[in-house]
Amino acid sequence: MALFSTMILALPAILLEGGGVIVWFYTQDVFSSLIIILGSGVLAFCLNFTIFYVIHSTTVVTFNVAGNLKLAVAVLVSWLIFRNPISPMNAIGCAITLVGCTFYGYVRHLISQQKDAAPLGNQGTNSPRIRVEMLPLVADKEDKV
Repeated sequence: MALFSTMILALPAILLEGGGVIVWFYTQDVFSSLIIILGSGVLAFCLNFTIFYVIHSTTVVTFNVAGNLKLAVAVLVSWLIFRNPISPMNAIGCAITLVGCTFYGYVRHLISQQKDAAPLGNQGTNSPRIRVEMLPLVADKEDKV
């Protein structure tokens, strides 16, 4: 996708950024430009695959909670390391996010303990969610559509 994005965005970049893009293009060799484009494509693929795997392994809600936690921690780390100013409203929002994520993790932990403690017949192994989670990521069939 990075190659297609580069081709699609080349004209708007030249129009909006002016001569800076053209100067950059002539000062860089073609090999380093291709490495940058291909490297960003590989990183984007790895990010998408990781997101797919995390959602497959957990739930969409857990993925969103982790994303919110990441943002709150990034704000707090930027405040601790770089001394970026944080308004009281931002501090309250980070605190609420951290408390909510901690509570969500605690509740998920309690639920997993209850499932582990339940007898084998009561775990609901025939539930659709469990059957979907047991499906492999890649099909073993040779006939691909």
